[in-house]
Formats: sequence, C-alpha cells, structure tokens
Amino acid sequence: MKILTLTPFPLLFLCKIAFDARLLTHAFSGGDPGGIGARGSKSALFQFYTESDPSDYDAADLTGEKSVAVDENEADSIIRDDLKRELLLLSSVTNRGEYASPDEQNIIVDIVAQLEALNPTADPASNCQGEWDLALSSTQFFRSSPFFQSIRVAMGENNKAMAENAFDIHDRATTASRVGRVRQTISDTKLLSEVELEVGLLPGFPIRVKGTVITSATLDVVSPETWETRIIETHVKGSNIPIINEFLDDARFEIPVSNIYNTLQGQVPVVPMKTFYLDEGVRITRDIDDNIFVFTRA
Repeated sequence: MKILTLTPFPLLFLCKIAFDARLLTHAFSGGDPGGIGARGSKSALFQFYTESDPSDYDAADLTGEKSVAVDENEADSIIRDDLKRELLLLSSVTNRGEYASPDEQNIIVDIVAQLEALNPTADPASNCQGEWDLALSSTQFFRSSPFFQSIRVAMGENNKAMAENAFDIHDRATTASRVGRVRQTISDTKLLSEVELEVGLLPGFPIRVKGTVITSATLDVVSPETWETRIIETHVKGSNIPIINEFLDDARFEIPVSNIYNTLQGQVPVVPMKTFYLDEGVRITRDIDDNIFVFTRA
C-alpha cells in the first residue's frame, strides 16, 4: 500500500484551500478564522466620477441604460475599439486595476459604462463559451471565483458588511501570495475558474512555489445578460516543483463545497452574474454587488 507523505511544499497549497473552507464555515457564524483581524476595508466598488466625461467621449452621446441592447451602428465600432484600447492600457499600468489611483478607478468605471451602452452582441450571456483571462477588476481578483461569489450570496444582503470583512480577512491572510493568471473556461453548462498563485516558503527564502486553485460550478443562462451558477468543488493542481506535482496528482485534494453548503444551509447558493458587454475579444461581467470584471479571450 502506497503511503503519501505531506511535505511542507504541497502543504502550503492545501493550507490555502483549507483556509478558504474555514473562511466559509466561519463566515456564517461571524467568526474570525485563525484570529486574524481584518485590515482597513478596501472599497468593493469604485466611486463614480464626480466630474463629467473623464474619457475622450461624451457619455451624453451614448444612448441606453445598463441593460442589454444591441448596437448595430457600424460607426460605433471605432468608438468601441478606442474605448477598449484605453481600458486595456489602464489595465496594464495598474496591474489589472489593483494599483489604480482614485482618478484612474473612476475613469475605468466610466469607460466600462460606455462600452456596456455600446454592446454589439445579442444575448451576451449565451455566447460566452471559451477561455477568458481576467484583465481588469474593480475588487480583489479572487472574488471572480465562484467560491467567493457563493459566500457573498449565501450571507445575503443583510450580512453584506460581514461578507466584506471575511474577504478582507482572506486578503490579509494571503498577502504573502502573488496572484498570477486568473482564467475562466465557460461551456454551455459549466464554469471552471483557475487562479494561479505563487507562495513564498519562508521570509527571505528565494524559492516561491507555484500552483493553481481550481473551482468548478454549474452554469444556467436565465436571461439575455444573466447566468446563475452553483459551486461544485475546489481543488489544487500543478506546480513548478516536481515533487509537488507528483503529490497533487496522487492525492487530488478536493473540497466538496456544494456538500458543505447543503450541510450548513440545506442548499447550494445560486449566484447571479450579469454580462452587459461581449464582443469577439472582450467580456465585461458584474457580480451581485456590481463589481466589475473585464475578461479578454485567451
């Protein structure tokens, strides 16, 4: 019989997943996982710009509210291309929005709103199949994952502040990690979220261990712009160190998150996600709190 030895290297990633599970169970009771206090709250949604039209285009010239409408004016394709170019430039100079200044944050919100008003695709929620990489976010990158979206929905609107506190706790607990590529693979019935992490072994130690946290969820299209997702499970795969790869391939450590929810609440939370802009290369999706996630096709 083969005996698996849990070395410190894969343990880092398993601890990451275990912490997420503990965060899930403590969130409903209002506890503080590991006794970690939350740092100063990071704004979950950018403030809207107080001056008019921070970008090169006049928002008054763009008709339509935040709902799905197909823009068939061929001349608007030039405006869309320029807006996307400006948005992706801001992504590159702010590390996907993480280091955006208040003025840059508000410009991003304005550009996104203008693009949504110029959406060229009918039924965007039904046409998102394929692989997408996160290019820009108005909140923590990890919140694009169905795992954290399900926590937010499960806690409800009355406990929104508690959910934000739990996310800040998680952010603080994983400050030693670096978030790499964040990818979503979408099919007609399933969403697969992959978040690449780099974890330092010890302070000052030059080696960083890489791995990918993978979360799967079912996906149902319920309106032209809306998906409803239900989380299935979370696990870790891949590493830059061979011994870790062997361990992860042999052990396949999974957290059956849907079973945890069924035990705690009797059902798996239904997570709505709304896509108001989609073209051949860019997708803009919003969560329940109107946080913005801009994806580019991989």
